[in-house]
Amino acid sequence: MGNGLSDQTSILSSLPSFQSFHIVILGLDCAGKTTVLYRLQFNEFVNTVPTKGFNTEKIKVTLGNSKTVTFHFWDVGGQEKLRPLWKSYTRCTDGIVFVVDSVDVERMEEAKTELHKITRISENQGVPVLIVANKQDLRNSLSLSEIEKLLAMGELSSSTPWHLQPTCAIIGDGLKEGLEKLHDMIIKR
Repeated sequence: MGNGLSDQTSILSSLPSFQSFHIVILGLDCAGKTTVLYRLQFNEFVNTVPTKGFNTEKIKVTLGNSKTVTFHFWDVGGQEKLRPLWKSYTRCTDGIVFVVDSVDVERMEEAKTELHKITRISENQGVPVLIVANKQDLRNSLSLSEIEKLLAMGELSSSTPWHLQPTCAIIGDGLKEGLEKLHDMIIKR
């Protein structure tokens, strides 16, 4: 009887490993969250409208080491009236993608407040955060060091691993590199 279990274990170990991660995409409205999601899903620009609730997609991504990983993304609307619901979507999440508009200097303080609020929730302690500095292709976009300072990234809890990634969601620059960093942080957790 014990040999049957050993045989099953060897059969299972020969199958390719399958990883699936629950990821929530958050950020203020008009930051580019849905554009990020559909660029990852279809590898092309999809014209979007403001999200009134949420969008969800399961996306298989091949990372640098040729390992295929499935991310189950939840893109949640960023309008002020929807932000209290973010807590529900981050429950039991493996990672958070927080999208900021690199051109919207006036709302960077608001983005900082929301980022710090969501990372301070007890269930989110230690959850890796990928900050997507979107719209880096635009001439008047803030530099990464300016964004890091304005978002007070150094003030995040020491238990919260984070990475700030420059991106252009419309053409996809930086998104795959950001997901690789997020995956690495999740695995280390």
